[in-house]
Amino acid sequence: MKFNTSSSNLLKVKSDSLILPTGSQLNSYAKILDESLDGAVSSIIQSGDFTGKLSQTCTIHTFNKAFQRIILVGTEGVTSSQHYFAIIDAVNSALLKTPSTNALWLGEGLGENHEWLASMVARSSLSLSYQYAGTGKYPARPKLKKVVYWCHKKDQTIAAEKGLLFGKAVGNGMNLARQLGNTPANICTPNFLAKEAKRVANNMPNLTTTILKEADMRALKMGSLLSVSAGSVEPANLIIVKYKGAKTNVKPIVLVGKAVTFDTGGISLKPGRGMDEMKFDMCGGASVLGIMNAVSEADLPVNVVGIIPAVENMPAGNATKPGDVVKSMSGQTIEVLNTDAEGRLILCDALTYADKFKPETVIDIATLTGAVIGALGKITSGLLSNDDELATQLLSSGEHCDDRAWRLPLWEEYDKQLKSNFADMANIGGEAGTITAACFLARFTKKYKWAHLDVAGTAWISGPKKGATGRPVPLLMEYIKTKAMSNQSS
Repeated sequence: MKFNTSSSNLLKVKSDSLILPTGSQLNSYAKILDESLDGAVSSIIQSGDFTGKLSQTCTIHTFNKAFQRIILVGTEGVTSSQHYFAIIDAVNSALLKTPSTNALWLGEGLGENHEWLASMVARSSLSLSYQYAGTGKYPARPKLKKVVYWCHKKDQTIAAEKGLLFGKAVGNGMNLARQLGNTPANICTPNFLAKEAKRVANNMPNLTTTILKEADMRALKMGSLLSVSAGSVEPANLIIVKYKGAKTNVKPIVLVGKAVTFDTGGISLKPGRGMDEMKFDMCGGASVLGIMNAVSEADLPVNVVGIIPAVENMPAGNATKPGDVVKSMSGQTIEVLNTDAEGRLILCDALTYADKFKPETVIDIATLTGAVIGALGKITSGLLSNDDELATQLLSSGEHCDDRAWRLPLWEEYDKQLKSNFADMANIGGEAGTITAACFLARFTKKYKWAHLDVAGTAWISGPKKGATGRPVPLLMEYIKTKAMSNQSS
């Protein structure tokens, strides 16, 4: 999908569909269009078919005019950035149901922050047009090929162009993460993910990929990570993707993404109902690949390292058993009380490995606990951190791009629940499973600023529209962009 800007005479820009944000009282641009259509817009409002209320849409067919149709969208009652997202998604949903191959967005009707608005338009256009490209009969592809964002002034298009570039990168990154998440586990194995990481790096500038095999991890003494893959015929991979967009002396942001390509629970076997959705247990790793793709496409002046521990968790005669004690790369020992709490076992070694890059910050992304869904539902990701400033930055980034998180405490009282009689720690605690899981990870992150995003409730949806969401690619891209801007100004 192509994205462009325009400040040409509004009535002379030809398009299949023109997007007109307005309330019940027409703004100046809506009045111009209304006059060119002999009062069609005002007539729709007077008839009551369109009231201008928030995110309401109405399509007017213009017949032989510059625009084949105008899609009205209501802007009344806008009080938050989430309302803008609702407006943009509502329009794109209506637009994609039409046969339009190109569309003209009237950005002036939404506000003055054209860089931000244009980025949201591009991201939404790509995200809502996503179709799973899997095996068998493919779904019909959307016909929409081009989106033009219109501004009244020429200089406003400069900001809008920046927004479109960033939003397109985020949308493509989300869709890459979704495609990997939706791919069946018999195809999307740890080896498959490693090949995909190489493919992404080969196609994007400033990206390089290194794959550590089980022998390499054994040499690094990653006994915790390897304890998870022990019962599977699929070998583990530790995938490292590097993006160099800044000088070598700029410390990198390190992202660590959990990628359990299928999680049976191991010996602590999960119930059969809904187990098919455990192919989504690699969505943290998928989001890291999506982010690396997006950072490179957006050409951000920052250094980023993505680390993806990829394993399959299966029951077998040689699988790790409840009560076994394993030794992590850090030297700390872990009593595995539940083999279905495996994500933290692969993440802890990856987090130890992350220190070798001398990071500015480390953020891990994981579909880690069902408890986070009980606490926050499917709307908000859980956030825990050992650094208040980092946590605040991530929360702000999530608000700015409608990919929100909520901070939970990381207190010593919770950490005490990890006590073990036979090792330095157990891999599960008692109550507050999301918090005790993060307390476990915190024991391996004392050398740097670290945050943990538990996306078990937000990385995919269930039901008739089952599929990966691509979150938290927008949140982390917003955070990385902010850090890149900070690097430039310092």
